[in-house]
Amino acid sequence: METQLLLWLLAALLIAVGFAGLILPMLPGIPLVFAGLVLLAWAENFAYVGWGTLAVLGLLALLSYAVDFLASALGAKHFGASPRAIVGAALGAVVGVFFGLPGIVLGPFAGALIAEFSQRASVAAATRAGVGALVGLVFGALLKIALAFTMIGVFVAARLF
Repeated sequence: METQLLLWLLAALLIAVGFAGLILPMLPGIPLVFAGLVLLAWAENFAYVGWGTLAVLGLLALLSYAVDFLASALGAKHFGASPRAIVGAALGAVVGVFFGLPGIVLGPFAGALIAEFSQRASVAAATRAGVGALVGLVFGALLKIALAFTMIGVFVAARLF
């Protein structure tokens, strides 16, 4: 009983820190939520939540990575950016990860801005592409939060039904 309680507490901590990581870029939010849910299933010897449900949760967690990298690029595209700016936004998102919160916020913007300006030499078009990348980043963050809540919902539904 003590071990099970300890596992539940650790799982709750992982999930809570994971939700904080959805906002704070220093923490891997979705992977921590997923790890907490796996630990909860393990605490009950997978009696209620089995491998099928955990596989679905794992796919949702992987989907969050695609959302991360594609959101800024698609946002830039929606704002009329060139293909070069879209690639720039995606590269800016990847490079920005290494610079903490400022890099994560400004990386896609700067990548799209620089790439668009190098092709069109228009400050207005480059700024529009950068803003699109930033809007995409915000939309991606909201999608990741929705994915985390979906993961919790799938887990609870499997646990209760």
